[in-house]
Amino acid sequence: MLFAFGFTAPFSVGFFISLNPSNIWIAGLIGGLGALVSDLIIFHTIKLSFEDEFKKLRNSRSIVRIMNLFERSVNEKIKVYLMYAFAGILIASPLPDEAGVTMLAGLTKISAKNLAITSFLLNTLGIIVILMI
Repeated sequence: MLFAFGFTAPFSVGFFISLNPSNIWIAGLIGGLGALVSDLIIFHTIKLSFEDEFKKLRNSRSIVRIMNLFERSVNEKIKVYLMYAFAGILIASPLPDEAGVTMLAGLTKISAKNLAITSFLLNTLGIIVILMI
């Protein structure tokens, strides 16, 4: 669970490295499940607590300008793919998952089920890569 939070991610990486499991696949799956639980907590907290702030942010003058510029120069599908790719990199890496989950929860219409699948796969992949290194 510590892998998903920004402050505790370095401690979890150190724990995984010092643990030196004999089967990195099982360790990755268990770590992915823990990170999934943390990401779902972050997701539901953001969805419940910050919905009004995201609406205000979307309507702010500077964000509207940036979005208009971005919409004129980039196709809608490419924009969505870029957002998911950037959020995926943040979730898979030991960087704080809060940023990636916040992007997905506030700026897209992702469901909790799709976030759970994405989070589990990306966190498991990130943990396995760390264990392989």
